[in-house]
Amino acid sequence: MEEKNPQPTICPYCSLGCGFYLKLEAGKAAGIRYMPEHPVNEGSLCPKGNTVLEVLNHPDRLKYPLKKTETGWERIEWEEALDLAAAKLKGSLEEYGPDSLAFLGSAKCSNEENYIFQKIARLLGTNNVDNCARLCHASTLTGLGKTLGTGAMTNPISDLACSECIFVIGSNFAENHPAVSRRVLEAKEKGAFVIVADPRMTPTSWLADLSLRLVPGTDVALLNGMMHVIVSEGLVDREFARERTKGFAELENVLQRYDPETVSRITGIPSAEIIKAARAYARAGTAAIVYSMGITQHISGTDNVTACADLALICGHIGKKGAGILPLRGQNNVQGACDMGALSEFFPGYGKVGDPEAAGRMQALWGAKKLPESPGLTATEIVGAAGKGKIKTLYVMGEDLVNSHPDSSRVKQALENLDFLVVQDIFMNDTAEYADLVLPAASFAEKEGSFTSTERRVQWLEPALMPPGEARADLEILFRLAEKLGLDFPYRDAGEVLEEISAAVPAYGGIAKERLKKDFGLIWPCPDAGHTGTPVLHTDSFMTPDGLARLVPVEHRSPAETPGPDYPFLLTTGRTVLHYNAGSMSRRCKSLLKREAELYVEIHPADARTMEIREGNKLVLESRRGSTKATARLTERVSPGVLFLPFHFPGTNVLTADALDREAKIPEFKVSACRIRRG
Repeated sequence: MEEKNPQPTICPYCSLGCGFYLKLEAGKAAGIRYMPEHPVNEGSLCPKGNTVLEVLNHPDRLKYPLKKTETGWERIEWEEALDLAAAKLKGSLEEYGPDSLAFLGSAKCSNEENYIFQKIARLLGTNNVDNCARLCHASTLTGLGKTLGTGAMTNPISDLACSECIFVIGSNFAENHPAVSRRVLEAKEKGAFVIVADPRMTPTSWLADLSLRLVPGTDVALLNGMMHVIVSEGLVDREFARERTKGFAELENVLQRYDPETVSRITGIPSAEIIKAARAYARAGTAAIVYSMGITQHISGTDNVTACADLALICGHIGKKGAGILPLRGQNNVQGACDMGALSEFFPGYGKVGDPEAAGRMQALWGAKKLPESPGLTATEIVGAAGKGKIKTLYVMGEDLVNSHPDSSRVKQALENLDFLVVQDIFMNDTAEYADLVLPAASFAEKEGSFTSTERRVQWLEPALMPPGEARADLEILFRLAEKLGLDFPYRDAGEVLEEISAAVPAYGGIAKERLKKDFGLIWPCPDAGHTGTPVLHTDSFMTPDGLARLVPVEHRSPAETPGPDYPFLLTTGRTVLHYNAGSMSRRCKSLLKREAELYVEIHPADARTMEIREGNKLVLESRRGSTKATARLTERVSPGVLFLPFHFPGTNVLTADALDREAKIPEFKVSACRIRRG
């Protein structure tokens, strides 16, 4: 590979799609240069982005295919590894049928890799294919899908700078998506009013003009309470609601039960603050809603997102600059993996599995005689089915199920119960330890392909480095696997896969490799080659069959598990600025571990005094699923009776419950009953 110095690239961590340059020396990543011209981060990087060289150059990188034997791991050649993977997939298919197979794609892999991954699954006859969006933003797809017609961010992040009111609910972007803070601060300098609703006092709360500390799991009540005020005080944008929505009367009827006093008793927020928030949001000329996993990871996740859409719609705060709904995704390609159809219920482009027209379109494009007609199992359901022996062979690309799924002990038992497990990744993680075959993959900087950020910005990555050892790009691995499975894939590279994606996904119709390499990509929908992209959605009509948004009333429901005598604390989980997801990358960065090296639990000082707990004490936390150990941090960031654990360390998800949202099938990570004792 010809060395170009410095080489532009995209951060592999969160979903913002921040750009920077890699400095190269003798074929190695030797430094970072900032990219002030990038439209999202304008040169800034968070602590994780600044330490990405430690990931690229880490000695733990997987370099060779590994097969598990009775005596441990054995290094094998690629041909043997791929022959083995193909033989096990075909064997399970022949003996038990296509639905004995399951495939878990990756929100850290490119669009092209996820597209080919789900295509392999479906051509083998199963829709048992999913990705980690099921654990973070599946409820965005369902909630925004049924109200607005598409489950995606409506406005670019830069629009926040011209918002007059920014309502943040369930997001700590100051730590988890730091580049967003710059836009919010720009808005504040112009006089914007910022509302933050969160059970914890976070660095994002410090930006607020009004901070609403609600009881975890009461988001629907808060949102309905705000809408009650808006309706009762005549602050609804009647013209917008009449001309561009359906269902206002039904919504209004439900909202009558959510007066501020009633909502105050449910949420713990003073009624005067609920009224103040409602008025500020409704009266603003432009207002935006920003949310993240604080509202999606609940059994009411779809309802929470739906209520956000209802709030924006009745105020007319959608379809214009500075307004809209901005879900901040977790991983760098969550949006793209979903767009590509790495979902059990959707084909590429969100055609529904079971819809003959959608299936017919994909059959024609792929030259397939038939595609499976019923929705497959979701990521969480795949684990359950593996535990029951229904899933025999599982192929995991770029995910760590053990540390990212709820009830880790149950996940481990399920993995042990499989006939065969393939893990394809850049590091040996806790899930890979259960694998029969481990395939070494290239990192983001070692391969080409496109990635779609949370604002729908599709950007192209060129390889800056060679992978270590014999590691290969995920796409190259999948091409060879498909060949050994007898699938006729004509592609030579990611660019040719993107050509097919543009035919499969209408919103990507005008997106091509050469176009993406210019001017920091394109924002979909970009339906044809002459189109310049669509930063703001829903300006004239919604992406529904009749172009009208749906107002869908939702009711407050209690979490699946609440504190009681045996488990008196309410446990919630979340992210921190220094680490990322299950920690397989960030916990290998010494500079990050120096500052945050182990699992800790936040506990209110009043609770600590009652239990004679001091700062730094080792505690044992127990739930109905199991127990883990963590170091005590005394802080008023949490309310009395509430505990907070970051989910970046092994142990957190030993405690969390696997109760699911009835529509999105997303687990309720944010509310579990727990007890603690001195360790």
